[in-house]
Amino acid sequence: MRILMLGDVIGRPGRQAVHALLPGLRQEYGIELVIANGENAAGGLGLTRETAEELFKSGVDVITSGNHVWAQREIMTALDSDLAILRPLNYPPGVPGHGYLIKGETLVVNLLGRTFIGNFDCPFRAMDQLLEELADNKPPVIIVDFHAEATSEKVAMGWHLDGRVSAVLGTHTHVGTVDARLLPKGTASITDVGMIGPIDSVIGDDTDVVLRRFLTQLPHRISVGKGSVLLNSVLVEIEEATGKARNISRVDREIKL
Repeated sequence: MRILMLGDVIGRPGRQAVHALLPGLRQEYGIELVIANGENAAGGLGLTRETAEELFKSGVDVITSGNHVWAQREIMTALDSDLAILRPLNYPPGVPGHGYLIKGETLVVNLLGRTFIGNFDCPFRAMDQLLEELADNKPPVIIVDFHAEATSEKVAMGWHLDGRVSAVLGTHTHVGTVDARLLPKGTASITDVGMIGPIDSVIGDDTDVVLRRFLTQLPHRISVGKGSVLLNSVLVEIEEATGKARNISRVDREIKL
């Protein structure tokens, strides 16, 4: 089984790049499932039902998110609908939405890190509890989007879940890493998939605005960058019977819109 994980989709340029490139990638690699982190798909911050539907129409099967999932208030009702949109599993009980879903023969889970991000329930224990609860009903193929800041926390999660899930794929920093690897017990791991956003930017945002913010320490409204777009993704090949990963590799593209 071949699964493609797309990095954080940044605003309109990111959505346009997904629309232009994803159909070709699905055909080129024979991809059966596409997961995209969409927490920045609406204007660079948050997600709306409309932007989610746009990603689904472009060929995305499941949308994951992170700490910015609540930035657009209208997403609240969509999270409780039958749309394949996830919010992190380890938010406290009572928040809208769900942290996992089963799509076909694959369990997709969204986790949120705590280091440098905020105080949430423990993602390690939340994942342990989920695997225990689903022990008799979970498919062998399990993909985890771990939306976290610290590389150490993401690497640690890979080792914690090695042999129990098919892949632990990091998101959030918008900078793709080169540490894609197979762990000893069959779990694919990467610290960060990257982003789908403007190349000439600061992690997707307009460079002039971000520089003014760094130089003055005054608040400035952040806007999405412009120009050519970088699409970062990873392709994971998995044995369907066992759920063990056979290969993980980066798939990166550039496009002028």
